[in-house]
Amino acid sequence: MDFLHANLPYILAGISVGGQYALIAIGYTMVYGILRLINFAHGDVFMIAGLVMIYASATMPLYIALPLTVIVTVLLGFVIERVAYKPLRSAPRMSVMISAIGVSYLLQNLALYVTGGLSKMYPTIPWISDSITIFGATTKVVTVITPILTLVLVIALVLFIQKTKIGMAMRAVSKDFETSQLMGIKINSVISATFIIGSLLAAVASFLYFSNYAAVVPTSGAMPGLKAFVAAVFGGIGSIPGAVIGAFIIGICENIIKGLGWTTFSDAFTFALLIIILIVKPTGLFGERASEKV
Repeated sequence: MDFLHANLPYILAGISVGGQYALIAIGYTMVYGILRLINFAHGDVFMIAGLVMIYASATMPLYIALPLTVIVTVLLGFVIERVAYKPLRSAPRMSVMISAIGVSYLLQNLALYVTGGLSKMYPTIPWISDSITIFGATTKVVTVITPILTLVLVIALVLFIQKTKIGMAMRAVSKDFETSQLMGIKINSVISATFIIGSLLAAVASFLYFSNYAAVVPTSGAMPGLKAFVAAVFGGIGSIPGAVIGAFIIGICENIIKGLGWTTFSDAFTFALLIIILIVKPTGLFGERASEKV
C-alpha cells in the first residue's frame, strides 16, 4: 500500500503517457497492417503537429488553432503518402523504407529551419493544463483525460473498421492486397484513409503530450515515435488492441522506473523490452503468425 501511495504520481503519469504512445502506435500498426511498411516519419508528423499548434495559437484563438492543427497534420500525412510512398508501391520493400527514413529527416530539418533549432514553448490549453489532486497525488487534468480519451478513440476506430464500408475495405486489403485490387477495392483510397486516421490520432496525441512536456524541438517526435513503434511491435504489429495495451505497459513501466530513481535507464528499458519480445515472441503479444505466399 505504501509503495502504491509513494508511486501513485508515477503510475498516473505512466497511464497518461501510455495513452499518448497508444495514439501514435495506432498510426504505425495500421500502416503496417495494410502496406507492410514501417512509416518512420510518423513520429515527426506528431512533432510537426506540435509546432503547427505553437505557431497557430500565437496568431489566432485556440478554438481555431486546435482544429487547424488537426487539418494541417491530416493533410501532411496524406501528402507524405501520395508523394513519398505511392510512387514506390511496386518497388522493393527496402526502397519504401529508405523513402520513409528520408521523409523523417526532411521533416526534422524543415522544423530545424523554421525554428532555428530553438526550443519552442507549447501554449497552455485551458482546463486540461490545470492541476488536480487524486488520492493525495497532484497531477494535471490531462493525465486523467488521456486514458479515457484514448479508449474512446480506440473503440470508435475499431467500430469504424468493423462497421463501415471503408473499414471493411481496410480489413480486406490487410488480409490480401492483390486480391482486394482484383475485387475492385480502390486501394489508393484505402491507403490514404489509413494515413489520414493515423495523422489525426497523432495530432490528438500531440495536444495531450505537449500539454505535459511543454517544450517542442525538431527532435521531439523521435523518442515518442520510437517508443510507440516498440509498443506496436510489443503488442503485435498490425493489431490495434495490441498496440494500445503495449503502449500502456511501456508507459507505466517507464514511469515506475523513474519513480524508483533509475531515470537514466527508463529509455533503455523500452528498447531492452523490444529485444526480449523479438527473441521470445517475434509476432508480439497479439500478433498473428503471417504465412508467406509463394
